[in-house]
Amino acid sequence: MTTPQSLSITVANDLQEVPQVAERIETFCSNLNVSKKTTYRFNVALEEALTNIISYGFSVGGRHQIDIGVEFHDGELIATVSDDGKPFDPLSQTPPDIHAKIEDRRVGGLGIHLLRTLMEKVEYRREGGINRLTFRTRADATGG
Repeated sequence: MTTPQSLSITVANDLQEVPQVAERIETFCSNLNVSKKTTYRFNVALEEALTNIISYGFSVGGRHQIDIGVEFHDGELIATVSDDGKPFDPLSQTPPDIHAKIEDRRVGGLGIHLLRTLMEKVEYRREGGINRLTFRTRADATGG
C-alpha cells in the first residue's frame, strides 16, 4: 500500500479557470509517472465536470468557489469536485442515444456520457448543500 499523493485546487465559477486546472493535473500526473493517455482521459473527465458545473450549476451572477481534490493512491487517480450550486445528480440522467442521427438527438448529456465512459467509477452525493462528484480510474505508468 502506497502513501497517497494529493493535490487541492480551488477555482471560481469561471470557464477561464479550466485550462489552468488541466495544467496542474498534467504536472501532478507527470510527477507521478502517470501515462499521458491516462492523464488525458482524466483531464477530459475533469474538464467536462467543471464546464457543466460552471455553465449550469449556478444562478446567473455571483461568484462561487469550486473545490477539486485529486489523489493518487494504490495506482488510482481519484478526483472529488465539490460545489455549492444547484443540486444535480449527473448519474440520474438518461444516457444519450449516441447512435441516433445528430438531428434526432436531444441537446446535452454528452459530457456526462464521456465522464461515465472515461472513468471506471463515478459517484455523486449531496451533503449539507454541497454537490460532491467523485470519479476514479486506474493509472497506467508512463509508456502504458
